[in-house]
Amino acid sequence: MTTVDGLWYLADEAEQRAAQAYHRTVDTYGEGQLERTYRKHVSRGRFRTLAERIQRSGAPYGAHTLVYRPSGEVLLVRHEGVDLWVLPGGGVDGAESFRETAERELQEEAGVDAVYDGLAMLNRVEITCGGHRTWGVLPVFCARAETTDTSIADPDDEISAARWFDPPSVPEDTRDREDLIDAARAVA
Repeated sequence: MTTVDGLWYLADEAEQRAAQAYHRTVDTYGEGQLERTYRKHVSRGRFRTLAERIQRSGAPYGAHTLVYRPSGEVLLVRHEGVDLWVLPGGGVDGAESFRETAERELQEEAGVDAVYDGLAMLNRVEITCGGHRTWGVLPVFCARAETTDTSIADPDDEISAARWFDPPSVPEDTRDREDLIDAARAVA
């Protein structure tokens, strides 16, 4: 008797949802932003978690914002869960759009008001575990800061700091540092 691998089925459904989310995002914001592909090999449990997120929203890590000041500095937050500087952002809640998610997360993690300009990056995250694979989108919105004082109101208590950095001075322990610097230069 053959058994159906539930993880395979979940990965397939997640992949379909990711394709829909990708095309909907391109249709809404157009093309022309930077695109990168990131590859993550994860444990079986983490694969299931990420595939379930992708199945719900199309995105394993939600949506993020590349916020810049007129001086060209970009905002990063210190995420203690991964021990890195990252762009403000996080998971999609319910029926939120990617942009609504990015705006909410920016408020929670840094308290900065910003005017959104569209997408800075639309990335693809390929996730594997053994013979299982799926992918999801990682939209990064571009926004010009209207206020620059930061205040953290993170309900998850993962963010310990929010700071502005000149792109060449972005800390070495920044997630996807070179891609972030390229994106910051493209919007400046």
